[in-house]
Amino acid sequence: MSAVRAFAPGRTELAGNHTDHQGGRVVAAAVDCGVEIVLARRASSVARLESEGFAPVEIDVGDLAARADERNTTAALVRGVIAGLGAAGVDPFGFEASAKSTVPGGSGLSSSAAFELALASALLAQAGVVLGPVQLARIGQAAERDYFGKPCGLMDQLAVALGGVAAIDFSNEDEPAVERISFDLESMGYALCLIDTHCDHSLYTDEYAQVALDMFAVARFFGAGRLCQVPESAFFDRLEDVRSALGDVPALRALHYYQENKLVDKRAEALRSGDFPAFLEYARRSAASSAAYLQNVSTADRKSQPAMVVLALADALLEGEGAVRIHGGGFGGTVQAFVPRDRLGHFTRCIDGHLGEGSCKAYGIFGKGAQAQCL
Repeated sequence: MSAVRAFAPGRTELAGNHTDHQGGRVVAAAVDCGVEIVLARRASSVARLESEGFAPVEIDVGDLAARADERNTTAALVRGVIAGLGAAGVDPFGFEASAKSTVPGGSGLSSSAAFELALASALLAQAGVVLGPVQLARIGQAAERDYFGKPCGLMDQLAVALGGVAAIDFSNEDEPAVERISFDLESMGYALCLIDTHCDHSLYTDEYAQVALDMFAVARFFGAGRLCQVPESAFFDRLEDVRSALGDVPALRALHYYQENKLVDKRAEALRSGDFPAFLEYARRSAASSAAYLQNVSTADRKSQPAMVVLALADALLEGEGAVRIHGGGFGGTVQAFVPRDRLGHFTRCIDGHLGEGSCKAYGIFGKGAQAQCL
């Protein structure tokens, strides 16, 4: 087969902050930026990939065990994706590939998930194999979790695999429930802006990981694997026991889970019915829950709080219109803002005036998920 070109979009969460790994619900959307990979099979067992701005990656596909010295590297993702495809029945083969990305690294737009699924899609096209979006997403998730070392949920990869806007329920680990939502943000008179805090959230992987660990600890306190298996009433009945056994932060993060799950349902219904003012109000409540209960806005370094500063600045500029919230994993990365279109120019200029040209960008919803085609 000749070379193939694959593309996978970035993703934004419209609702559901740190709920997916606990079997919760989200509304996610693919956005109009992403990762493109051009890949050709080669006769040897060596896989080589070049990425703009990064050192070339070269691995032997005969050795696909996870390596501690590759943690947090592109090589780990490449090795993990090939290993995942192998487990799915796709025999590993050597290749030559090049990658380029329009997803800002460390921005919270899931550049890693876009890379994983673009690579997997290219390899599948070369092998002549088709996998469903959930299976494709799981291969990317395993590469990021087991090889790269980031304990992520499935939302990022599944949103990238699906494209468009989707409400996803993760309570069934084997088969998440997916509902497509037809939604046109522009017709509502708003723009979706993502603001670069200029603080790479990948620098705070440990703090990010602790959020999920705290929630899992609360679930285990009740003899469960995930918080979706613990009724909210049972949690509140034993709230003081949880605080005593685990501390206040895990208790608050579990409280956020229950609060956010209900807000996901309200926002999904608002999008279905076209009631965007209601969506914005619930987004503001979600923002407050993430900051106060989930606590994924402020970093442990109290002298440096870039995400909180950006949230405050954007909120002040909106003057009660629209909504602004932490985006993705938090602890840096991006801030999400829903901005009235008649204020977009002023809003962007002010943000860029504070943070630098190009810090605030408006994104459109991308209707297609990860895909590949022959050249």
